[in-house]
This record gives sequence, structure tokens and C-alpha cells, in this order.
Amino acid sequence: MQLEAHATSVPPSETNAPPVPTEDSTLTPLTALTALDDAIENLGVPVPCRAYDPEVFFAESPADVEYAKALCGTCPLIEACLAGAKERREPWGVWGGELFVQGVVVARKRPRGRPRKNPVAA
Repeated sequence: MQLEAHATSVPPSETNAPPVPTEDSTLTPLTALTALDDAIENLGVPVPCRAYDPEVFFAESPADVEYAKALCGTCPLIEACLAGAKERREPWGVWGGELFVQGVVVARKRPRGRPRKNPVAA
């Protein structure tokens, strides 16, 4: 028995293409990670999350997290990346120049260890 391969019945013009931010729509959230990948590919310029070690965007040390946030500041997709990460409730990492911890944006990474029991005298 021979199986025939069938082409999809949807013409290419009717397929749902992922949103790609342009100069006019930089705030379009990239809700799917595949949409973010496609936007990066279509941009044609290097973006920090692909040009640097990806581990820096998921770093443990506060200094590395601040470095990753600074790298994001140079990215043309920063607004769309951040909006998409908020909609996806990214569990952790630096997305769109902000740090996510348990799906929520936090101001800065706290170092590991216990907080002091008594305040430090200045």
C-alpha cells in the first residue's frame, strides 16, 4: 500500500504569520517564542540574546543580571520581547531588559544567603 503526501489545503496567503515588529509596531507583544525567533531572524541585525552567551540572561549573580539587562538596552526588539514575556509569564531570566522571577518582574536580583537579623549601623 502506498501513501500519498497531501499538501495543506490552506493557501499560503491565508496562513497565520507570527507578528513581526516593525518601526511602527515595536510594542506588538511576541507572545510565542517562535514569533520572537522569527522576528529576530527577519530583523537581519544581531541581537544581544543571540550574540552573547545565553547563560548570562539566566544568571544567578546580581552583577551578571545587571549586565544582561544592560545588553538588552541595545536591542531593537526590547519592547516586544518584554510585552511577550509578561503575557507568557516567563518563570525566570532577563527578558526585554527586565528580570523575571516566578513570572513577575522584579527590580533587582538579591544575592544568595540569609538577610541580617539586625540592621547594619552606617
